[in-house]
Amino acid sequence: MLQMALNKARIGSFSPEEYPCSNFEHPLASTQAALDFAFKLQFVPMTTFAGQVADGSTTTTMVTHFVLVPMMAQGHIIPMTDLARLLAESGAQVSLVTTPVNAARMDGFVAAVEEAGLPVQLLELPFPAAEYGLPDGCENMDMVPSKDLFKNFVEACGALREPLAACLRQQRPPPSCVISDVMHWWTGDIARELGIPRLTFNGFCTFASLARYIMYRDNILEKATDEEEIISFPGFPTPLELPNAPEVCVFQLETLYIESMERMTGKKVWTVGPMCLCHKDRSTMAARGNKASMDEAQCLQWLDSKEPASVIFVSFGSLVSTEPQQLLELGMGLEASKTPFIWVIKAGNKSAEVEEWLAQGFEERVKDRGMIIRGWAPQMLILWHQAIGGFMTHCGWNSTIESICASVPMVTWPHFAEQFVNEKLVVDLLKTGVEVGVEGVTQWASEQKEVMVTRNAVLTAVSHADE
Repeated sequence: MLQMALNKARIGSFSPEEYPCSNFEHPLASTQAALDFAFKLQFVPMTTFAGQVADGSTTTTMVTHFVLVPMMAQGHIIPMTDLARLLAESGAQVSLVTTPVNAARMDGFVAAVEEAGLPVQLLELPFPAAEYGLPDGCENMDMVPSKDLFKNFVEACGALREPLAACLRQQRPPPSCVISDVMHWWTGDIARELGIPRLTFNGFCTFASLARYIMYRDNILEKATDEEEIISFPGFPTPLELPNAPEVCVFQLETLYIESMERMTGKKVWTVGPMCLCHKDRSTMAARGNKASMDEAQCLQWLDSKEPASVIFVSFGSLVSTEPQQLLELGMGLEASKTPFIWVIKAGNKSAEVEEWLAQGFEERVKDRGMIIRGWAPQMLILWHQAIGGFMTHCGWNSTIESICASVPMVTWPHFAEQFVNEKLVVDLLKTGVEVGVEGVTQWASEQKEVMVTRNAVLTAVSHADE
């Protein structure tokens, strides 16, 4: 049933501030069509660039130069690197803004675009972590030690405004258009100063973006007085009800929601995904996002030894750090399921406690059917393997769209932000997943003492995932 639904699923979204954008549409051909269309729009003009050749004469060249400014978080950076590649493949020059720590994570991406001869460059700017009360080298959201420092991190990102503006004034050819993460409002000032358009990139799908827009437009959370209250979204094209969670945002996936978004906001929305499909070989899949913390060949060899659609892949993204007691329940549920699994563990500063539990017999008991990855995993490479039959996910949009593209059913375990809305899309609308049974928000970068999901719930969800 889930597999049949996956075969019918569509995906995506891209948009402007002065114009908007979302990550949508299934076939790669439609992604390319959207990008080709963007080149024809008046707000993305080609830049006339005059230069000298060896004999001293002057030549004039028309070049479209996009400047991409992602939010410094893996879930935001990854689709921006995909977009950089797609734009460059369409003939544009692309400058991707980053910082030293984040640049080091992009070695695989840089090597891939260089090998392909694509005109993509990194614009590396110093990140003022210490000046804003952050630990030295704290340049990515997954390095922020506490939610109390989130505001500091956002302000530090905003401090890149003047260094970036100065850098762009010196660029040759000059920038034609800025595409920046929706979090970086300050890039609008830079674009206006340079006299070029700015598009905002929203990594959410339209389904979630529309729900978020309604939530803020109608002050829905402020009107809700009971934390247990179920809130509805007036004007949403299809019935949508969610628990009153302060971190709920929203997502996309169907023409109906795009049309409603455009009508309500009065802005054009371009859907340009799933951009993960620009990766056509193992090497670029493996390099996507960060350096893998394990031997990729060994992982693939292990998967090759398993039956098709027999392995459950468990991963909760780059920002989720699960408490030891919850990890124990999850592990015991996986063990009881008797299902082969790959489990990506991220325990943050509680890693020692988790390692002690793993060493007390768990790893030994599951060694013949379980693989544990500590740190970053080549997620897309794993999902695309024929042995994967299910994906237990936090419902971040990158993970959700990758799972749909790989035709892998999901076990949904949302934690915070728009993930609960994505779960509604996957389970209720697309029918491509089953809920593990999460009923409350796990606050980002804060400790969650109680166990949110029991081993029996894990066992039940895993058992239903391949039905």
